[in-house]
Amino acid sequence: MKANEERRAYFESRANNWVKYRKRRSYYWDSITRYCNYYIHEDSSVLEIGCGSGELLAAVNGKVKTGIDFCEPILGQAKKQFPDIRFELMEAENIQLDETYDIIILSNLVGVIDDIEHVFKQLKNVCHEQTRIIVTYYNRFWEPIIKFAEWLRIKKKSSEQNWLSNGDIANLLYLADFDTYKNSRSMYLPYRVPLLSTFLNRFISRLPFFQMFGLNQFVFARPFPPRLKQQEVDERYSVSVVVPARNESGNIEAAIQRTPQMGKFTELIFVEGNSTDDTWETIQKLNEKYKDTHRIKIMQQDGKGKGDAVRKGYAAAEGDILMILDADLTVPPEDLPKFYNAITRGKGEFINGVRLVYPMEKNAMRTLNTIGNHFFSRLFSWILERPIKDTLCGTKVMFRKDYLKLAKNRKFFGEFDPFGDFDLLFGAYKLNLKIVDLPIRYRERKYGDTNISRFSHGFILLRMSAFAAAKIKFW
Repeated sequence: MKANEERRAYFESRANNWVKYRKRRSYYWDSITRYCNYYIHEDSSVLEIGCGSGELLAAVNGKVKTGIDFCEPILGQAKKQFPDIRFELMEAENIQLDETYDIIILSNLVGVIDDIEHVFKQLKNVCHEQTRIIVTYYNRFWEPIIKFAEWLRIKKKSSEQNWLSNGDIANLLYLADFDTYKNSRSMYLPYRVPLLSTFLNRFISRLPFFQMFGLNQFVFARPFPPRLKQQEVDERYSVSVVVPARNESGNIEAAIQRTPQMGKFTELIFVEGNSTDDTWETIQKLNEKYKDTHRIKIMQQDGKGKGDAVRKGYAAAEGDILMILDADLTVPPEDLPKFYNAITRGKGEFINGVRLVYPMEKNAMRTLNTIGNHFFSRLFSWILERPIKDTLCGTKVMFRKDYLKLAKNRKFFGEFDPFGDFDLLFGAYKLNLKIVDLPIRYRERKYGDTNISRFSHGFILLRMSAFAAAKIKFW
């Protein structure tokens, strides 16, 4: 095609100075590399489409790395610089690789592609069900600024560009059968100026409102999940429901009787911790009573707090899908199939229960708790770059295989969370999972008193918010 030949000629004419130019502009390119690398883990396989001279691919994590590019002179420089990485001379419009990859990166490539939808469709050849696509490109708002910089010759003149918004990129991905689940922007100053660059790029450009004008935009997508019939779903997945229980003696039998059977099997895992009533004795007695009709595990936690109980229960779980059910039953066990259907149908990979959509029963949540939950909803939606309407709903659901990765990577955030909710939410974000809210009706507890302290736990939440912002937004 004529457009391809013109592009090839453009890049070949600049090949001799390409590496030097990239090094002179390393501050800008390194920021893109650092952002992409945040979501790439050491055991990932990574493919970069339009890898150029290979600097990004060499810098990111990954046990297997492949780069393709259509400009032979520039690709030759990549092979010379990074001989341990596989580089292939190949057009993005005609990907001929036998492998599939965990991560596929298209960095500042969509601007020079003649048919972006066709290239996105080519990605199907190298995707598996859990592949993540990361597309980076200039924010369209910056078009006149970039052209002015080219006119001043402080930036190398680009070939003719497609100027795309996040919405344009997401729509083209959708047409190619990819599900866009997250996007973000950052960077105001693409040059290193001591103190000023850090202040503008790591802080100001990531604040609400200001983030809209960031130079770099990032779009994350995944293949749409396969459509399975209900029988196929039930034959494919099993479920473990972890029930942390402290002073909940009067709710244990109802939890057993009311939890539906889901998938190949459903196991209930009761984790008792530091009760002052007869909760542990009741759990033991009911385990014996229902041992012939239900799959139940029981244990006592060694530490304190719900987070510790959840981790202990998850470590003993055998199901493919992990669920949390608070023993106060304010989230009805009968609602658990909604979470099962959402995750097995591929609507999301981390399903977060939400209590703040439907009207609640009269005494289900105190007024100050409701106000606090709405505040933290807005705060964490900004931090996690996804609508998170309720951070402290006890019911959260994910695949065990993803949890094992989360646990392996827990050192990144540390074991800081006494509730367990944020350990899972932050970990799911770092794993680049699609987080989806699922509204439920929140009920008044029928037995016992709440274990939540409005003020002391509220201060803990504020501290965790600041900690999360530092580790997620301002790193």
